[in-house]
Amino acid sequence: MADLKTYFAAPRTAGLPAAAEAEALVRSCPWFIPGRILLGIVTGGEEDPRAALMAPWRAESSLRMPAVDASALDRLSSDEIIDRFLQEDNLRIVAQDGEPEGEVKTEAELADDDEVVSEELAEIYLAQGLRDRAAAIYRKLSLLNPEKSVYFAELIAKTDNNN
Repeated sequence: MADLKTYFAAPRTAGLPAAAEAEALVRSCPWFIPGRILLGIVTGGEEDPRAALMAPWRAESSLRMPAVDASALDRLSSDEIIDRFLQEDNLRIVAQDGEPEGEVKTEAELADDDEVVSEELAEIYLAQGLRDRAAAIYRKLSLLNPEKSVYFAELIAKTDNNN
């Protein structure tokens, strides 16, 4: 952990090449946009117009990010951060412009008569000796998947024959 603190506490230019090395990099690889960004950081110059033209999405390059305050990493524990969040007055999440305004559902809506049906559940019922329940699930699966109705009909016949 001490290495990370040292890294984040160091000035942003620590570990960067000298201006001459950055210029040599740009001369040898003029297409390498991170090299151009690095040259601008090392020399303290303005943004390279070629970099802005060729790769405008690099305007927010991680090379240009400000240094991280290492002492801020140790100030609050995760429990303190969570407690601070929970003490906020307005924890309501509001939809942004252009987002659907419908209600967000956080729980599944299952009616009382809806039963989860799957081949795995039918196999579990068979292993427990509940052949009637397994056959009922295979019938529902046959109705839900008509392309596999022959397959489910064979499974229903097997469960009925083993009674």
